[in-house]
Amino acid sequence: MAHILVVDDEFLLAMMLADILQDEGYEVETASNGRAALDAVQSRRPDLVITDFMMPAMTGLEFAEAVRADDALSDLPIILVSGAQGAIARERPELFQAVFDKPYRNQTILDEIAKYLEARRT
Repeated sequence: MAHILVVDDEFLLAMMLADILQDEGYEVETASNGRAALDAVQSRRPDLVITDFMMPAMTGLEFAEAVRADDALSDLPIILVSGAQGAIARERPELFQAVFDKPYRNQTILDEIAKYLEARRT
């Protein structure tokens, strides 16, 4: 079972996505900001991270930069979901495997997750 970390300061959005992922058979952990997410990935590395952009303490962009700067985590797949900052994230393809604008179709993000997790298994 793949372990996915969902990072979003909007509790209801994080829980909704976590529920969708759990229904697909994934083990899901949540964090409310980039700083908490960084602590989480350093203590237990997930198979993939889905993060929001705008959050307190540390944005999704700052989180991704910190992950890429850490040799032990630099290959961790990160998918960004954003209400308004997708264009900024798309300018940094070295940080994110995919960028989705909110609202996104659940099946689209599930397909993207499956693609990256399958690639890591081979």
